[in-house]
Amino acid sequence: MATATKQFEFVARDAAGKEHKSTIEAPSSAAVAQRLRERGLTPLAVSEAGGKGLNAEINIPGLGERIGLKDIAIMSRQLAVMIGAGLSLLRALAILADQTENKALKKVIGEVRTDVETGSSFSKALGRHPETFPPIMINMVKAGEVGGFLDEVLVSIAENFENEVALRGKIKSAMTYPVVVFIIAILATAAMLIFIVPVFANMFSDLGGELPLPTQFLVYMSNIMTVAAPILLVGLIVFSFWWRKNKHKEKVRRAYQPMMLKLPIFGMLIRKIAVARFARSFGSMIRSGVPILQALDIVGQASGNIVVEDATRAVQQSVRKGNSLAKPLADSPVFPPMVVQMIAVGEDTGALDEMLDKIADFYDQEVESTTEQLTSLIEPIMIAVLGGLIGSMVIALYLPLFNIFELIG
Repeated sequence: MATATKQFEFVARDAAGKEHKSTIEAPSSAAVAQRLRERGLTPLAVSEAGGKGLNAEINIPGLGERIGLKDIAIMSRQLAVMIGAGLSLLRALAILADQTENKALKKVIGEVRTDVETGSSFSKALGRHPETFPPIMINMVKAGEVGGFLDEVLVSIAENFENEVALRGKIKSAMTYPVVVFIIAILATAAMLIFIVPVFANMFSDLGGELPLPTQFLVYMSNIMTVAAPILLVGLIVFSFWWRKNKHKEKVRRAYQPMMLKLPIFGMLIRKIAVARFARSFGSMIRSGVPILQALDIVGQASGNIVVEDATRAVQQSVRKGNSLAKPLADSPVFPPMVVQMIAVGEDTGALDEMLDKIADFYDQEVESTTEQLTSLIEPIMIAVLGGLIGSMVIALYLPLFNIFELIG
């Protein structure tokens, strides 16, 4: 009796790394995978071609599940625990793929497991997903594979990313209130100028007479805002799309990031964040056995600031010539003298990774303290500005009402 076959959809990768999508008839998904391997293809995903129509999963670009740094940190921690407990990498990846709730990450882990199963190293399999796994993770995993301490490296990666997530969380929580108040102030002002002021302006024009100067200015601003609001809204939307596409380009970063470091209030905070990221990433990579020149190339990008990247390039040139790390850092406007001296001491004592960890911990605390101070300073200022803005507009609107009886008469 002939074996019943079903229609399967598959995604596979050839030896050159090119992906192929098609359908095939086979009795089971395992048979599909076997046939693909016989053709020299690496199966990435195999599914029965049935769940279409109303049951098909809808994927809207940009609105699907995103893979965040927190997800990668949890994944690294779980892998480290399982590998440290004696499980093989393949089994650990299979368990991780089954229990991961994030569908996008589940798919990526499945593809990584397939690559490892077909003979690729773990670091190479991760490297095929640069949009998911940062370069620092790929290089640290590679060093752990070579040195035979992958579980320790994964723990270090998890701690690095967990600290980064905590740092971002502190900044977001501290700055949420001022940002919300600022947005409310803009929306309230725009709403009054566009919808409320024109009503009063029409009433005043029917009554006749000359309006007070503050009211005239308010009506003038209302007329401008009524025309400019649609243009500003379209411009804001266009700029947001352009910004998302171009914010990581070097020309754009060179235009705004150096200026951000010079801002009167937030410049110091941005500098401390950049130093904390640099020190944490650099320390993790050195401790994991990544070559120092390669580590410098990666931590410059991980810092998120073009000025720090330029400083790391200068350090790379210094190290290639046999000189120290500290001197080029001293010439950069980002790194304070304390950081330079601590790195110099770490270099001399052979405990550079420990010294960098101390720098990162110190600046994490500094960032938290600075954000709290900024919040306590900005909150009353924002409230005063919002109250003063709305209050002055209300006063300007009601000034003509003080002599309304004269206008009526």
